[in-house]
Amino acid sequence: MGIQSAMFSGVSGLNTNSQAMSVIGNNLANTNTLGFKGARSVFSDLLSSNVFGSGGTSQVGRGVGLSTIDNIFSQGTFETTNSDTDVAIEGEGFFVVSELANESMYYTRAGAFRFNEEGYLVNPENFIVQGKAFDDAGVLLPGDPGNIQVTNVGLIEAKPTGELTYTTNLDANSDELGVGAIDAALPATYNYTASSQVFDSLGEPHLVSVYWRLEDTATNTWGMAYAVDGGAAVALPDKLAFDGKGLLDTDGDGNPTGEADPPLVSAITIADWGNGSDLNQVIDLTFDCTQFDSASVVIGQNQDGYGAGELTNVAIDGDGIVVASYSNGEEVKIAQLVLAKFQNPGGLSLAGSNQYAATEESGTIRIGLPGPELGKIFTNSLEQSNVDMGQEFVKMITTQRGFQANSKIISTVDEMLGELINLKR
Repeated sequence: MGIQSAMFSGVSGLNTNSQAMSVIGNNLANTNTLGFKGARSVFSDLLSSNVFGSGGTSQVGRGVGLSTIDNIFSQGTFETTNSDTDVAIEGEGFFVVSELANESMYYTRAGAFRFNEEGYLVNPENFIVQGKAFDDAGVLLPGDPGNIQVTNVGLIEAKPTGELTYTTNLDANSDELGVGAIDAALPATYNYTASSQVFDSLGEPHLVSVYWRLEDTATNTWGMAYAVDGGAAVALPDKLAFDGKGLLDTDGDGNPTGEADPPLVSAITIADWGNGSDLNQVIDLTFDCTQFDSASVVIGQNQDGYGAGELTNVAIDGDGIVVASYSNGEEVKIAQLVLAKFQNPGGLSLAGSNQYAATEESGTIRIGLPGPELGKIFTNSLEQSNVDMGQEFVKMITTQRGFQANSKIISTVDEMLGELINLKR
């Protein structure tokens, strides 16, 4: 009976080392698999049997068994890519993906994402990446994550200009022209002019020109007018006034604090552009001006409108935000990727295709935006497998030797049984 027990111990060693070799083979097979996490086999001895001898009761082991197979979630190295939708995670988080019309969530470290024909951000297996959406104003919406989709795959509609800002210096040594009408066709009626492009509701560009006229040197007061598309100048009711330091003084108190007053805002209304666009478009002309002893110059101008544009590119930035870029220069925030973190990632269940499924053993799940806790996003990068080939080959040698030793146990016990049978001859 003792001899046969030794044979079964050898059999258990063969089985366990065979399973360990399968784990090693799987690790090596996935050396180039994106986001793959290697595994290791953990052995444990089997329950011992009691034997009785002259020295008392002793225990004899009955072989070895496979205790568990642990997934090793160490950080993999990064590969730089040319795709703007390739992302990698530095940290403990996982990307969250889901099938269309299926609430089941899966988790992956492989960030080789792309957009399908319906505008969904998907992985190679067509699972949709999950994230939090932005509203039209670029504000992240509250609530649970959902499918990331770019809906404006064609033209993005135009936005009419609502504010036009001039950051300008008006020369303190300009000639005083006195109070009077500004005529766009007569340069002698104004000291300085500047033009800016604006857009109507159809996205058609127009030219708005602003004219400045120094009316009173003693009070540093300037009159203003505007013209649209080369038409007649229309006087603005508001005046620009500056203090003795050349800073804007809209309330006439001389700026006792030494700081300029807020920019002057003067609203104009375009009754009809004459092209079928919306009527009565209101544009706030914002004047952030100074009056220094320097040539009159527009330091900067900005307006918030734009024409229609075609989608030119969709990329993921370093914060995990999906940004759509259009030919009119506009960038629209679509959604921000979310990451998942588990209390016990070793309890995740392998779901194939570089994906994991949550189980009771994986513990509490935390889903949120990328950051120090859940992980940092790297763009134009992919995480490689964390399998160390050198280490795996060493394990392969020791496993092979273990298998070989256990096979010797069986062949040796067989010889011993043969000798036992030969005793009756």
